[in-house]
Amino acid sequence: MTTKLTVSVGQHSDKGRKEANQDFHGVCIPGEPQLGAKGIAVALADGISSSDVGHIASESAVRALLEDYYCTSDAWSVKTAASRVLVATNSWLHAQTRRSLYRYDKDKGYVCTLSALIFKARAAYLFHVGDARVYRVRGRSLEQLTIDHRVTIAPEQSYLGRAMGVEPHVDIDYQVLALDEGDQFVLATDGVYEHVDPQFVLQALRDHAEDLGVAAQAIVAEAFARGSADNLTVQIVRVERLPDEAGGEIRHQLTELPLPPLLEPRAVFDGYSVLRQLHGSSRSHIYLAEDVETGRQVVLKIPSIDLRGDPAYLERFMMEQWVAQRIDSAHVLKPHLATRKRQFLYVVTEYIDGQTLTQWMVDNPRPDLETVRGIVEQLARGLLAFHRLEMLHRDLRPDNIMIDRAGTVKIIDFGSTLVAGMQESALAEEGEFTLGTPQYTAPEYFLGEPGSTRADLFSLAVITYQMLTGRLPYGAGVARARTRSALNRLAYRSVLDDERDLPAWLDEALRKALQINPARRYGELSEFLADLRRPSREFMTRARPPLIERNPVAFWKGLSLILAVTVIALIWIIRART
Repeated sequence: MTTKLTVSVGQHSDKGRKEANQDFHGVCIPGEPQLGAKGIAVALADGISSSDVGHIASESAVRALLEDYYCTSDAWSVKTAASRVLVATNSWLHAQTRRSLYRYDKDKGYVCTLSALIFKARAAYLFHVGDARVYRVRGRSLEQLTIDHRVTIAPEQSYLGRAMGVEPHVDIDYQVLALDEGDQFVLATDGVYEHVDPQFVLQALRDHAEDLGVAAQAIVAEAFARGSADNLTVQIVRVERLPDEAGGEIRHQLTELPLPPLLEPRAVFDGYSVLRQLHGSSRSHIYLAEDVETGRQVVLKIPSIDLRGDPAYLERFMMEQWVAQRIDSAHVLKPHLATRKRQFLYVVTEYIDGQTLTQWMVDNPRPDLETVRGIVEQLARGLLAFHRLEMLHRDLRPDNIMIDRAGTVKIIDFGSTLVAGMQESALAEEGEFTLGTPQYTAPEYFLGEPGSTRADLFSLAVITYQMLTGRLPYGAGVARARTRSALNRLAYRSVLDDERDLPAWLDEALRKALQINPARRYGELSEFLADLRRPSREFMTRARPPLIERNPVAFWKGLSLILAVTVIALIWIIRART
C-alpha cells in the first residue's frame, strides 16, 4: 500500500493586549488526489497595526493562498502555482488601497505580511514576505529560515521594507527544503518571537509532543506573560510520514489495474469493440475501436508486451492519458473520457481520421511556403498549450504529428513529456529520458542538460526546415554528436539553393531557431512565427557586406575607373601649368 504524506498541526492565535486580532492563519490538508498533486498548505499573515483594515488584508491573503492554490493546474510546479496566486493577491490588495480613503497613506491601507509552507511529496516549499518568521527545529536549536523584511531607523524605530499590498509588484522570498520524517516547523508573528526565547519553544514542543495545539497555546501564553503588546499567533507542523518515491494517481492505477491482453479484431474489451490494429511496435500496441455505449470511434493503446516488467516504462505510458486530460487545445490529441469504471491499464483517445506528417511530406515533397507556415503555426499553438502548463513535449517529430482530413494539425504521443508538477512528486523518471528520433531532438539533451521551451522550438524548426527542403539542417550529425565539442563542429546547411526560391530572411529565421546553443535561439515561439512571415528588424538593419565581398569584379572595375580618372586629371593639371 502506498504511503501518503501525513503531518500533525497545532496552532493558536490571540489578540493579546490589543482590541482586535489582525493576525490570520490557516492550514489546508486535502484528500487524494489533491494531496499528492498539490500537497499541504500552511499560511500565516499579520496585518500592520497602523491600519484599520489590516485584518481584512491578512485574512484575504491567507484565504486566497489556501483556496486558489488548489484551483491551479496540478501540472504546474509549486513555485509557479503559489507565486501566481500571491502575485494576484498582492495586486488585489494594492488596488483596494488605491480605491480607498488611504490611497496616499499606505501605512493605513490593505497591507500585511505573509509566510507560508507548502508540503508536497518529500519537500517543503517556503514563501515569505514581511517580518513573520518560519523556523525549523534542528536538534536543540531553532533554525530561522526567513529574513525579516524590516528597515531599522533607530533602536526603537523601524518599518516594514516589504509586505503584501504595499506596491503593485512584490518580491517573494522562496526556498525548497528537503524533508525527513519527524521534521518540525514553527511559524510565528513578531508579537511572539520577540518575547519568547527559543529554549522555551523547544521545551514546549517536547512537553506537548502529543498535542501540538497545546504547545502553541503555551508559547502564546508565555509571550503574553512576558509583556507582548501585539497580536500573538503560532503554528507548529510536524512531518509524521513521507510518501513513497512514487505515488498519486498514476501509481494508484499501476498498482490497482491489471495489464490487458493483446487484442484481436471483433473482440469486446472493457466496453470497446475492437475494429482493427492501427500500429504495433516495441513501445505499444494501438487499435481502432468503437465505444459500445456511444458508437464513437476511438483509439485504444495498450502497453508493449515486451516492456510490461519495467515500472518506469509503465509510468511514462500512463502519463499520456494524464497529460491529455489536462491540455485543452484544438492542436493536441484529446482523451476519450468514458463514464464506466476501467478494468485494465490502457490509454484511450480520440480517433483522428488523417495521416501523419511523415506521410504528408512524402505526398507533398515541394509544398508552397504558405502551406508550411500554416502547419508550423498550428504546431506552435499546440506546443504553447504544453508550455502554459509547464510541460515540455520533448519528442516532437513528424511521426508524432497528425493532419486530419480538414487540415487540422494535432500533436500526439506524450510519453516523453516532462511535467514540472509531476517532477516534484517524483513520478517522472530521474536522469535522462528515453530519446525519440535523434535528428529532431535538441542538442542539449545529448549532453544530459535539462531542456526548456527552446528545446521544443528546436524540434519545431527542424520539422519546418525538412518540410521546405526535404532534408535535415545538420544531416545525421546531431544523432552522432555526443560531446559539446562535437556539437560545436556541426555546420548549419542553408535552405537557400537553386531548387527552391526562398527569401534570404527566412533562412536567417531558421538559422537562429536551429542554433546549437539554446541561449542563441528565439526565446519565444511567437518570435519564430513572426520571422517566418516577414524579415526581422535585425535582418533589415544589419550592415550590408562591403562591395569587395559582395562583388569583387565590380569593386576592382570601379577602383580602376577612379584611378584612371585621377591620372587623367593629374595629366591635365600638369599640362595646364606648363
